[in-house]
Amino acid sequence: MVHQYELNGYHIVLDTCSGSIHSVDAAAYDMIAMVAEQKTEAEITAAMLEKYSDLTEADVKECLEDIEELRAAKKLFTPDTYEGLAFDFKARNTVIKALCLHVAHSCNLNCSYCFASQGKYQGERALMSFEVGKRAIDFLIENSGSRRNLEVDFFGGEPLMNWDVVKQVVAYAREQEKLHNKNFRFTLTTNGMLVDDEVIEYSNREMHNVVLSLDGRKEIHDRLRVDYNGRGSYDTIVPKFQEFVKKRGDKSYYMRGTFTHNNVDFTKDLFHMADLGFTELSMEPVVCDPSDPCALTEADKPVLFEQYEILAKEMLQRKREGKPITFYHYMLDLEHGPCVYKRISGCGSGTEYMAVTPWGELFPCHQFVGDEKYSMGDIWKGVTNHAVQDEFKCCNAYAREECKDCWAKLYCSGGCAANAYHATGSITGIYEYGCELFKKRIECAIMMKVAENEEGI
Repeated sequence: MVHQYELNGYHIVLDTCSGSIHSVDAAAYDMIAMVAEQKTEAEITAAMLEKYSDLTEADVKECLEDIEELRAAKKLFTPDTYEGLAFDFKARNTVIKALCLHVAHSCNLNCSYCFASQGKYQGERALMSFEVGKRAIDFLIENSGSRRNLEVDFFGGEPLMNWDVVKQVVAYAREQEKLHNKNFRFTLTTNGMLVDDEVIEYSNREMHNVVLSLDGRKEIHDRLRVDYNGRGSYDTIVPKFQEFVKKRGDKSYYMRGTFTHNNVDFTKDLFHMADLGFTELSMEPVVCDPSDPCALTEADKPVLFEQYEILAKEMLQRKREGKPITFYHYMLDLEHGPCVYKRISGCGSGTEYMAVTPWGELFPCHQFVGDEKYSMGDIWKGVTNHAVQDEFKCCNAYAREECKDCWAKLYCSGGCAANAYHATGSITGIYEYGCELFKKRIECAIMMKVAENEEGI
């Protein structure tokens, strides 16, 4: 399967199953398309000579030979050899490598678009005790097999509302590293309201990554990210985040924003964040009920496609000027990217990755917390709902009929199970709107790699 598209002056051909990317001239682009349509050499030659006055029969023949050489080298029109592997996954033994610890089912902001119901996850407010956090670390170690590198995300609600327990859990995990030959990498996600010098110093020492929530321009951010008195949080958090990032040095972080129907011109928010000094950026499309005023509409889609192109071109320009920024969804490694296993199986939710509630209940990921049919067990008894785990083992790039002929399936691994579930009622459904945005992002990311390679930037 091949996917062809034109963007920013480039004619790009992606060979889906090999991952090969070809940047070609217009004539070769057209010939590849005709070969894909199984046109004969005579038909291709006639069409090309009619369209391109500067081409000769010899030129067409040479190009067709090059195309066949690429086919023979399995860099073009490569058959799909992965489909047979996909459903062997149910029988595989999995180890748990990451936990999302919901240390606080409570929040000091009242964001109307919050998927977690302002941190309560459709339930009661709660804080995780150290005893539960400690047991979660033990559970992770016990179920990680021989895997050395383990990940723990401190999440909420707002995890800084339970900051002492976060530090106690980190300290306990550091003690266990030496005893069990493990290496913990911690991530903190925060809205910034409770960030202070101590949080900054500690996080920059202990947290492998920090995720800082900022939606962009003040008027955009303050429209939805407000406290319980309706006051916007921009002026409070931006100076704290700037200090946080300034002191973080070369350690990982990223600014995490959400765009809605109210700011489909989200590149202005990303560039605003860049102008504030933040270079590691993410901006996610809101996922909410279609009746919500924040919900993205069909009319928004072409605008969003254009925005992704604007972003890619601006990022290339900034890189040329020596002022690069990173956009999470454009991070693409064409040479050493995810292995075949990850390309098929995806994020590992429900199998390698799970969320832990303040009282120790296990869910496939943070977006399923509170939905009792997806309760998997707890950190004392382990996974007891094996039917759910088996369902997630089979939730991959080949589990959805709609994905069968999609060129992007080995980039998205079938997409987010939670988004599919909330859109269709099934984790093997597809969230079509999200799929279309994802494919546009991948096209932009590949174009950027082509441009960087050809320009040497």
